Amino acid sequence: MKNKTPPSKAIFLDRDGTLIVDKVYLNDPEQIEYLPGVFSALRELRDAGFIFLIVTNQSGIARGLVSIDNLNEIHRRIRYAFSENGVDLQEFYYAPYPTDSEHPMRKPNPGMILQGAKDYNVDLSQSWMIGDRMIDVEAGHRAGVKTIMVGPREKASDFPKLKPPTGVFPNIIDAVPFILAQSGLKSMGEK
Repeated sequence: MKNKTPPSKAIFLDRDGTLIVDKVYLNDPEQIEYLPGVFSALRELRDAGFIFLIVTNQSGIARGLVSIDNLNEIHRRIRYAFSENGVDLQEFYYAPYPTDSEHPMRKPNPGMILQGAKDYNVDLSQSWMIGDRMIDVEAGHRAGVKTIMVGPREKASDFPKLKPPTGVFPNIIDAVPFILAQSGLKSMGEK
């Protein structure tokens, strides 16, 4: 499903700790648990014209802790749940490489973001990366998108050698007004 229309603006999203509760090597589709507010947050961003691409490191595959079949089923269920809530997730990109890999597709490298931008004709200068770790932020910076770090997992200040995120918020729903303002768009609550 390659998109050859005028350039899109995208939200690149980490999966675990950003959209769903991080269960550490999630291998059971029955254990998917969505973080509060993710459906309404993505609906508001959808209404502002963003498309959504998931970019997730999955080293559990390399470790033998996550099966490809289960990963595909997890992604199918996540896509279905968002669809049921009015949000189309265009694509899931995943990097099945070990944590010590320097593979260009494994975050903090920008390979998944760059591949998504190519596949969906994304204008990176109008796009964002949202994740719960500094590797997500770093991947976004390397790809040339603005960045949001969410959740309590890491603090940007603990990584003084890395460029800080464009914004830091407890969750995606709190980040939406900032993303819209920074993108020159209005929140649905504003007139």
